[in-house]
Amino acid sequence: MAEAKTVHSPALTYFSMISLLTLCPPFVILLWYTMVHADGSVLQTWDYLKQHGVQGFIDIWPRPTAIAWKLIACYAAFEAALQLFLPGKTVEGPISPCGNRPVYKANGMQAYAVTLITYLSLWWFGIFNPAIVYDHLGEIYSALIFGSFIFCIFLYIKGHVAPSSTDSGSSGNIIIDFYWGMELYPRIGKNFDIKVFTNCRFGMMSWAVLAVTYCIKQYEENGKVADSMLVNTILMLVYVTKFFWWEAGYWNTMDIAHDRAGFYICWGCLVWVPSIYTSPGMYLVNHPVNLGIQLAIYILLAGITCIYINYDCDRQRQEFRRTNGKCLVWGKAPSKIVASYTTTSGETKSSLLLTSGWWGLSRHFHYVPEILAAFFWTVPALFDHVSLSSFEMHAVSGTSTHC
Repeated sequence: MAEAKTVHSPALTYFSMISLLTLCPPFVILLWYTMVHADGSVLQTWDYLKQHGVQGFIDIWPRPTAIAWKLIACYAAFEAALQLFLPGKTVEGPISPCGNRPVYKANGMQAYAVTLITYLSLWWFGIFNPAIVYDHLGEIYSALIFGSFIFCIFLYIKGHVAPSSTDSGSSGNIIIDFYWGMELYPRIGKNFDIKVFTNCRFGMMSWAVLAVTYCIKQYEENGKVADSMLVNTILMLVYVTKFFWWEAGYWNTMDIAHDRAGFYICWGCLVWVPSIYTSPGMYLVNHPVNLGIQLAIYILLAGITCIYINYDCDRQRQEFRRTNGKCLVWGKAPSKIVASYTTTSGETKSSLLLTSGWWGLSRHFHYVPEILAAFFWTVPALFDHVSLSSFEMHAVSGTSTHC
């Protein structure tokens, strides 16, 4: 691959990449500290850092422990085994820029069900207490930060020495290659797709596992689960269930079909998703809120409605593309735009853009219900510290393209 051409100026591109490479890891630790040890208050964390400076930040950064590494290793091995060995129908992805068509085994829903049933069964029968995960959460995030960074180095080296397909290559710049990735479809062997593992089976699955973990931890602490935690957990599980129900559709999105496997996607799904996206539940463990039945039901129904609309947006687009525009949208023939574009190789192609149904309301309308869904699973924490809602909303505003 030739020297990469950037959309923005090289200086701005490198600044943004280096900023994310350096700032995302400490942000994860600061958010964990804020939710668990500073009552969800950014101001409290800020005051602590002002008083203690860099040494204070070093002091609150948990050191990875043996138990953290063991928990991560067991979870990763379990999900990898489910990805490889659970049955599922064969699904083909879109044709790549180099003419390759990846083949997947669609067993995400089965893996999701097995994971949650196994996790809850281990707790129910007293074999493993998920509260241990919460008790070592900071150490786990710290281990994930460093371990995932090493994993991205592995992907960078693999892209140079043992690419899995012709959809790979170097831009000629080590920062871009590490950040964006070397390979579009990296695999270990023939069947283990790395991006499916990092994005779906580790990242998205951990979202559900941690949501359940926070529920159990609150129950262990208080002998009951607050209605606010129940609303938060149910909405997150509905969202993740929707994701795995639609997982084959996700394999046609930008994350899989266009974004290479580098720090941006892989580190993001391995670390950012389990830490940032679960932060409302992380806070609610020690700060239960009594919503009351009426308000809890209103929030729950509003959140489920938003998640359904988000799903239906993606369904309309997928069906429109699958039928080449020959389908019904809201009972009518869809309107569309035929857009022409030129590939990097100089080839002129065309694409159909749906402009009716949800997609007739606004460009990228699917972000609207997704951001609202994030609001509804965050708002049960109410507003003792507005920072909790703002963190979560900023973090989840990109879930359609990231996970």
